[in-house]
Amino acid sequence: MIIVQEQEAGQRLTKLLGSRLGGASTGFLYKMLRKKNITLNGKKADGSERLCAGDEIRIFLSEETYEKFASREEEEHFPEAHLDIIYEDTQILIVNKPAGMLSQKSSPRDVSLNEYMLGYLVRSGQWSPGEQAFRPSVCSRLDRNTSGLVVCGKTMSALQCMAELLRSRELKKYYLCLVSGRVESAQRLEAWLKKDAASNRVAIFEEEQNGALPIITEFEPLNVTDRATILKVHLVTGRPHQIRAHLASIGHPVVGDGKYGDQAVNESFRREYGTKRQLLHAWRIEFPQMEPPLETLSGKSFEADLPHDFRKVLQKMHGKVT
Repeated sequence: MIIVQEQEAGQRLTKLLGSRLGGASTGFLYKMLRKKNITLNGKKADGSERLCAGDEIRIFLSEETYEKFASREEEEHFPEAHLDIIYEDTQILIVNKPAGMLSQKSSPRDVSLNEYMLGYLVRSGQWSPGEQAFRPSVCSRLDRNTSGLVVCGKTMSALQCMAELLRSRELKKYYLCLVSGRVESAQRLEAWLKKDAASNRVAIFEEEQNGALPIITEFEPLNVTDRATILKVHLVTGRPHQIRAHLASIGHPVVGDGKYGDQAVNESFRREYGTKRQLLHAWRIEFPQMEPPLETLSGKSFEADLPHDFRKVLQKMHGKVT
């Protein structure tokens, strides 16, 4: 018998069965459901049911058959790192990710924030990969060399709520960045973004293009010099590389950005200030009114301090951090 845990609630029955019986085909699982060899809370199920904590799943198979289909994952070892945890409850973690760390793996050998977060949950006794079908995960992502706030879901229901929150744009996300040149006034930019997966680059267009997605970026200057401007950016839509590419398209690339930036500017800042990456930081998030299970986050906001390398540049340029 399987008792559905809080972290596993919200997923479909077939998904949980697929994780517990990894060697069984989907057709086999549906056949067992039809024959009532697999039941949910003592009743026949079709597999589409959304599970709740405490639900009972009974699997009536011979021990030999069960052992044959049960997934036999190798024991996992999750890496350990000091995480700068800004907020934590039973549903989510909010972490201040350092620059240089991936949010999620891009290849099997990568180690990312996602693995460090899982390691933290294992060592704190909040999650066990061998006992639960559900796997906690990062909800929002940042580029490797962008620092700042990343939300992680500890339960299936939290991941689903966060996905909807991000899709609806109700979660407000603010960034701080240093851009080349003078930006004198606040602006709202609307454009179209198209990604080239092969080169992992995006292009910005003023008019709609086939395969391009609409983007909206708002910003206001906080400190202006002839050389560079500190911007507070409201990321209305959240497309890959949006802030970096959008600002570069109007002639104000993020300082230190090797992909979309001005290489002469980047080299100048590297020589003078030791800048080694794009000076872009996910600074603040603001939650709207929330329904369960995230109701305790209603109206709350969270901020992550600028990392040392970013602060050092601003202090040398301006004498203080705005």
